[in-house]
Amino acid sequence: MNASSNARRRSSGRRALLRAAALALGLGAAALAFAQSPAGWPAKPISLIVPFPAGGTTDVLARALADKLSQSLGQPVVVESRPGAGATLGADYVAKAKPDGYTLLMGAVHHTIATSVYKKLPYDFQKDLAPVTLVAMVPNVLVVNAASTPAKNVAELVALAKAAPEKLAYGSNGNGTAQHLIGTQFQASTGTTLLHVPYKGSGPLTTDLLGGQVAMSFDTITPVLQHIKSGKLRALAVTTARRSSVLPDVPTMEEAGFKGFDIGTWFGVLAPAATPKEIVARLNAEMVKIIHSPDFAQRMQAIGAEPLGGTQEEMARRIREETAKFAKLVKEGGVAIE
Repeated sequence: MNASSNARRRSSGRRALLRAAALALGLGAAALAFAQSPAGWPAKPISLIVPFPAGGTTDVLARALADKLSQSLGQPVVVESRPGAGATLGADYVAKAKPDGYTLLMGAVHHTIATSVYKKLPYDFQKDLAPVTLVAMVPNVLVVNAASTPAKNVAELVALAKAAPEKLAYGSNGNGTAQHLIGTQFQASTGTTLLHVPYKGSGPLTTDLLGGQVAMSFDTITPVLQHIKSGKLRALAVTTARRSSVLPDVPTMEEAGFKGFDIGTWFGVLAPAATPKEIVARLNAEMVKIIHSPDFAQRMQAIGAEPLGGTQEEMARRIREETAKFAKLVKEGGVAIE
């Protein structure tokens, strides 16, 4: 046998060893993927945690999504309220939950604000939770109690507030929420000083707003829409750059003469960070299909919400961008909570 034949044999042997190694590596990866795969998932009910009391926008959206998701996954998706501390208690609960796909969070823009508002949080919103998908965007609207607050537009409301500094009370969903930050921005833009009254969510806030315990709020459209239509609440402006399709006659803050407002409230689902990627991908696929369905779109239209849906990466990017955006507003407004 000549040297050329020996070289070919050695080369062929090396290729065989490489193929065997690659096969072993492939089998190992396949075994690992199988061990992490959602085989048999879901095998029991899933909890969707809402970090606000029942009755608010977060709760309404969670229930609309849970109804459809229960059908598509073949297991009940149970909405559970864990309110408190500007939605951070619910987020902390999910961040520390077992990452098995059975505990999810209906998160919102409030969590990107809380990162800067709270000096100490027991979790990291970007590191301890994995985005699944954005669900919907709901504009915020400045409303007043029609019986007790005579203002017919924003300018008249500003005049009332300037005439009685720290007397006109506005309610929010809690310290560090979008409503709180909008109220802070409103005061800075209008040169007014309001009294901030934080609540645990839209349900108790709306009750007190209707009862006259607070004069105004910057809540999302969903919990106040029926009361605007009944005439109990008066909508003065939306805080987004565009008008709302369900309140087409209500101007934006900029149209009302006050520039720089463009804050709405988005909502999305997250899971504990270590949840297997296959489960998160399955959840994303099922939820996006639901969100883009005509039936879900119709339900969103009825409550003044705009369906979103999309990839996990899109939601992660939204969280990064808005965390940075609100950090600037929080600093400028001097909002801080121990």
